[in-house]
Amino acid sequence: MNGAESLVRTLVAGGVDTCFANPGTSEMHFVAALDRVDGMRCVLVLFEGIATGAADGYARMAEKPAATLLHLGPGLANGLANLHNATKASSPIINIVGDHATYHRNYDAPLTSDIEGAAKPFSGWVRTSPNAKRVAADGAAAIVAARTPPGQVTTLILPADTAWNEGGDPAAVAEAPGRARVARDCIQDAAKALRSGKPSMMLLGGLALRQRGLDLAGRICAKTGAKIMAQTFVGRIERGAGCVPVDRLPYPVDQARATLAGLKHVVLVGSRVPVAFFAYPDKPSLMASEDTDFFTLARAEEDALDALERLADELDAQSVPSLAAKLELSSLATGPITRASLSQSLGGLIPENAIVVDESISTGAGFFAATWTSQPHTWLQNMGGSIGLGMPMATGAAIACPNRPVLNLQADGSAMYAIQSLWTQVREGLNITTVLFNNRSYACLKDELANVGAQNVGRKALDMLDLSRPDIDFLGLARSMGVPGARVTTMDEFNVEVARGLATPGPYLIEVLVT
Repeated sequence: MNGAESLVRTLVAGGVDTCFANPGTSEMHFVAALDRVDGMRCVLVLFEGIATGAADGYARMAEKPAATLLHLGPGLANGLANLHNATKASSPIINIVGDHATYHRNYDAPLTSDIEGAAKPFSGWVRTSPNAKRVAADGAAAIVAARTPPGQVTTLILPADTAWNEGGDPAAVAEAPGRARVARDCIQDAAKALRSGKPSMMLLGGLALRQRGLDLAGRICAKTGAKIMAQTFVGRIERGAGCVPVDRLPYPVDQARATLAGLKHVVLVGSRVPVAFFAYPDKPSLMASEDTDFFTLARAEEDALDALERLADELDAQSVPSLAAKLELSSLATGPITRASLSQSLGGLIPENAIVVDESISTGAGFFAATWTSQPHTWLQNMGGSIGLGMPMATGAAIACPNRPVLNLQADGSAMYAIQSLWTQVREGLNITTVLFNNRSYACLKDELANVGAQNVGRKALDMLDLSRPDIDFLGLARSMGVPGARVTTMDEFNVEVARGLATPGPYLIEVLVT
C-alpha cells in the first residue's frame, strides 16, 4: 500500500466519502488509489474554485467534511476565494494539495511555490506530510481538525513521493471534541439583560438558526418582549412554515444603525457584534450605539442549542406558545418582471424541503422577507463576500442531499466566476434549478459607487460595472454544457419555467432578463 492509498483508506474510514477534484500530475497516485478503495465518491470539477465552493455547500448540508483534491500551489490559489467563504461559514473541509516530490522542490521547477504560506490565511490547520509512512496519520489529524467546533478548513499537502512510496497502515481517526457547554454565568447574564425591561434583542447565528434554536429563541423573545433577528449573512437557516420567522440585520449601514437604535441590550447567540461590511466615509464601523451592552450567550464554537434550552428554562419560557409561521403561499405575480413581482412569485414557488442557495445579490433584496410563510426550506448564503460561490455551493448541497430539490438564485456577474459548475451538475445528474437574474451589470457596485462617495463618475468608471458589449448568452452557455432551460421576459413566463425546472429531473436554467 502506498501513501496515497493509506490516505484514501483513512479518509473513508473516518467518514469522508466525497472528494471534489481537479487533479494534475502530482496527484495521480491519489487518483489511482480511488480505484483501489471503495467508498469514496470523486466528483470532477473544471475549476478549483468550484471544488472548494462545492465542499462548502456539501459541509453545510451534510454536516461533515468533504475532501478537495487540488494541483499544487496554483491549484490551491484558484480555490482560495471560496475557502475564504467556507472559513467565514465555519464549514469543515479537508483540502488535499499535491506538491513536487520532496527531493524535487529544491530545483525550483515551474510549479514550485510556498503552498503552506498560501494556505495558512485560509485554513485553521495546515500540514505537509514529510514521508509516506506519516501520510495516514496526518490525514486522520486533518479529519479531527476539520470537525473541531465550529468546523474549519484544513489543508494537507502531499508531496508526490509521499504518495507513491510505500506507506503505513490506515490510521484510526480520533473523536473530535464536542461543543463546549456555556458557563452558567452566561445564562444568568443573558436572562438578567432580557428581564430588565430595557429595549433588547437576541441576534442569532450558527446553530441558533436551526429549527429548534429558532423555536427556543422565539419563545424567549415572546416571554421577555425582546426583538429577534439573525445576523446579516447566514450560513444556513431553516425557514418557511413550521419555523419561527426572523429577519436579518440589514446590510446598508444606515438601515442597520436604525434597526439597532435605542437598544440597550443585545444577546449574541452564535453571532458576533455587528459591524459594517465595508468602511464608508463618515460612517461608523460598529452598527450599534455606543451605549448598547452586548452579552454573549454562546459563541460559534459552543453549544448554542443547549444554551437556549437552559435560558428558556431560566426564564420559564418553554411553555410560551410557539411563534412558528403557518403555511401561506403567496399568489403568483403576473405582468412585467420587477424585484417585487419576483419576490412574490418565489414565495409561492419554493417547493417543500427545498435547499435555496442565494447569490442573487441586488435583484434578491426582497426575496428573504417574501418567503417566510413558504413551504419549509433551508436557505444558504455567502458569508464571506467573495462572489462566485452560488453555483458551486448548489452543486455541493445537491450531492449532500440527493433527495432534496435545490433552487439556486443566481446573479449574472457572480455566475461567470464558476459557470462551469453546470457541467458537473449534468455529469452528476444533480437536481438543481438555477434561476439566473441577468441585468447585464455588476448592479450592486453601482450602489456602492455612490455609497463610498466617489465623485465625478464618468464613462470609464461605469464601463467597469457594465456586462454588455457583448451581452452574455447564459442560455447558450448552459445548453453547451448539456443544461436545458429557457429565457423569460414576463412574470407569466417566469412562473411557468421555474415550475418546469423544479419538475425536471437534473439541472435546468432559467435566464431572467431584469432591468
